[in-house]
Amino acid sequence: MEMRIGFPGGERVEAEYGSFTIRTDQPAHKGGEGTAPAPFDYFLASIGTCAGFYVHKFLRQRDLPTQGVHVVLRTTKDTERRMIEQIDLDIVVPDDFPEKYEKAIVRAVDQCTVKRHILTPPRFSTTVNRPARQIAS
Repeated sequence: MEMRIGFPGGERVEAEYGSFTIRTDQPAHKGGEGTAPAPFDYFLASIGTCAGFYVHKFLRQRDLPTQGVHVVLRTTKDTERRMIEQIDLDIVVPDDFPEKYEKAIVRAVDQCTVKRHILTPPRFSTTVNRPARQIAS
């Protein structure tokens, strides 16, 4: 899998992935124009939407309605380190949601591949590459 990351101007950064362009910007108070979510917002959204995918899949597999069901993601920040220390995912269900499925739907969210990658993180490698210089003849 490969993404190409580019810089279209200002504080904006874009990722080209297949036929998609993922646009990011910084908020105005950080020097951006606020035209798109910041990269970290996508990080959190990827956790929430991944959890939502598994909730939706769980409901569909059991022919349960999706109406009134959603996931709320909340974070708690460590103010000293200025980093997220806790991510809470609340699956909100209607009153008539079958109680027998509560533990199972939580286990379904545990299958989220984004969450699993955070719990077992990949290795990172960063290098600098220069385009091959062509020799003029």
